Amino acid sequence: MTEEQLSSIHPPLPPTTEEDRFSWLRLLRSRKVGPATFRRLMREHGSAQNALAALPEMARAAGIEGYEICPPGVIEAELRAAKAAKARLLCLGAADFPESLVDLQDAPPLLWAIGDVSLLKRPAVALVGARNCSSLGSRMARGLAAELGQSGHVIVSGMARGIDTSAHLAALETGTIAVMAGGVDVIYPAENTDLAHEIAAKGVRLSEQPMGVTPQARHFPRRNRIISGLARAVVVVEAAAKSGSLITARDALDQGREVLAVPGHPFDARAAGCNWLIRDGATLVRSATDVIEALPSQERSLPQPVHQETAPNRPRVLDLHAQILDRLGPSPIAEDQLLRDISATAGELGPALVDLELDGRIQRQPGGLLSLAS
Repeated sequence: MTEEQLSSIHPPLPPTTEEDRFSWLRLLRSRKVGPATFRRLMREHGSAQNALAALPEMARAAGIEGYEICPPGVIEAELRAAKAAKARLLCLGAADFPESLVDLQDAPPLLWAIGDVSLLKRPAVALVGARNCSSLGSRMARGLAAELGQSGHVIVSGMARGIDTSAHLAALETGTIAVMAGGVDVIYPAENTDLAHEIAAKGVRLSEQPMGVTPQARHFPRRNRIISGLARAVVVVEAAAKSGSLITARDALDQGREVLAVPGHPFDARAAGCNWLIRDGATLVRSATDVIEALPSQERSLPQPVHQETAPNRPRVLDLHAQILDRLGPSPIAEDQLLRDISATAGELGPALVDLELDGRIQRQPGGLLSLAS
């Protein structure tokens, strides 16, 4: 009765009746039944009803005394909560279940969704990073999300503070998916309440957890595999050496997804994880163009992002570099001040600053300040 590490990649036939869906929920919510065990039980017993009937004897054979399957009342309460939250149940193998998750060995058998589930059919890129991000990291996330959204990609993230929040905000109008560590109806952190409501109205919130579950530390690593699984590529914008974003990157590699990272200054601890990823082979990201070029060829045929440095746009990029260098001096200034002083959008400024920093022409100072390189 322990969770298996591997399971058949072939999903079970999806439930077709309310009774079947009830049994799926009851089986998955029973003690010691996780995604891999669920799939094994379905494969061995043919249906959730048969698996539920077999569970007590299987538990006894495994030395577990007094095992009880999930009571029907628990599932009835979850279904009532889902109805109140206007959440929709997505079942593995069904037409509305995210196709990109189906072949994962630990694919969630069930997902609760609030919002526009049609976004789950579109090509997606995940943007993740530090909760205590720098102002430059936040601007970079917004710029990447906005440009990737304009190119036709849905932005996936975890609705955490910092980079996640910036990415979701920038992609609200073009499509964003928030994968939540707790119940899909439990907003965390509370400061993102307004954002969560906007995502429900314009994007989609997802969770494999039961309705009403408050997120715990152990839930976040499991959540991360869904973030990476939904996307064709994972971009890490800022990440410390020990960071949940690096777990997402490892999940992405295990799932055969592209891993990309935005470089940072070697002295900035928030960039250590990204720099390590690049050292170990992750694609370096300066703009949305780098992300799109790393995607499979069939996904590059989407409309190209506004910031792409094609020949007509190159003069604009060079002009922006010149404006930045002209405004900066040996005395550091804040990014917000720089943005006000030049004729550029936040989405343009972030990639331009990264270009100039990589060229060694500008440098970041403590507190998110910028100056010419000494």
